[in-house]
Amino acid sequence: MNIITLLPNNKPIIQQAAQLLVDAFREHWPDAWQTIDEGMQELDEMLEAERICRVALDDQGNLLGIIGGIPGYDGHVWELHPLAVQPSMQGKGIGRALVKDLEEQVRQRDGLTITLGSDDEDNMTTLSDVDLYDNLWDQIKNIRNLKGHPFEFYQKLGYVITGVVPDANGRGKPDIILSKRVK
Repeated sequence: MNIITLLPNNKPIIQQAAQLLVDAFREHWPDAWQTIDEGMQELDEMLEAERICRVALDDQGNLLGIIGGIPGYDGHVWELHPLAVQPSMQGKGIGRALVKDLEEQVRQRDGLTITLGSDDEDNMTTLSDVDLYDNLWDQIKNIRNLKGHPFEFYQKLGYVITGVVPDANGRGKPDIILSKRVK
């Protein structure tokens, strides 16, 4: 596996990446990117000069996964957005490698922290379908994963829950915010 910067002239991989966004988010986040055109719009944004856009390719040059980084706070904090791995290849270390690579890219740009939001639109955690305004920090402290929500993936990589946006995706559908200091 090779991880490289995706360049705007790499049209075949860009097309594969747009399809990947649709495929990887369809089951639990169906409103994320519903069409290839929506995926292509996201890729156009990911390829803006100030952003980071990295892809994992197999030895034949096929797309395995993609990760993006968006600078904020004068480059001190970067948002990881998005991370997608081919559904048939999940659980094989590709996502982990992409996140570690993004962390290094952010360090090279003198970034200090990476943050990300991981939506719970599908009752995947105990933070879904509850009143998060009632004892919020106790609920975060006692979060449980009910259906394979990615927050545990990020925790294994050293990210901590630094907040929640209640009702971000409709009543009872929060966005779980995770962060990690990388420098």
